[in-house]
Amino acid sequence: MRILGIDPGLRKTGFGVIDKHGTNISYITSGTILVPPVMPMSERLKVIFDNLKQVIEETKPDVASIEIIFMNTNPATTLLLGQARGAAFCSVASESIPTYEYTALQIKKAVVGTGRAAKRQMQTMVQHLLSLNGMPASDSADALACAICHAHVSSLQNKILKIENSLDGRKKVKNGRLII
Repeated sequence: MRILGIDPGLRKTGFGVIDKHGTNISYITSGTILVPPVMPMSERLKVIFDNLKQVIEETKPDVASIEIIFMNTNPATTLLLGQARGAAFCSVASESIPTYEYTALQIKKAVVGTGRAAKRQMQTMVQHLLSLNGMPASDSADALACAICHAHVSSLQNKILKIENSLDGRKKVKNGRLII
């Protein structure tokens, strides 16, 4: 499975693509889309959209994962970030690629093991997990981490599905609990 991770931003949007085969993950590509802040908003969003479309066309991911924005202390900033996220979603949706969303806490836990990991820890773990020669840039590392998070979560989801399918009609739910 090929996974595109996206770390949306109005000035910098990170992207990272990995392959997952069984329990192994491998690096394909990553980078940062730099968006000139002097452009009108519609043109800035188009830069994000067009560049992600190009990444999608070149790498042909099976799924995408994108970081969920957190509520910033400044609501205007959160709304602007949401627009960048919307441009990213549209570029992925235009290619009919299933998209999964993860919080920063989920991503950090999946990659580093703690939800309170610092940026440098994330970069170091991404470098280690993908056997990269150098430390990835912050935005690229965040996007790759988002892809790695989905690789881990999708494995768990597949295991749960296999268990549920093997139980057939033998399972019951009582008071919100699965009874076997």
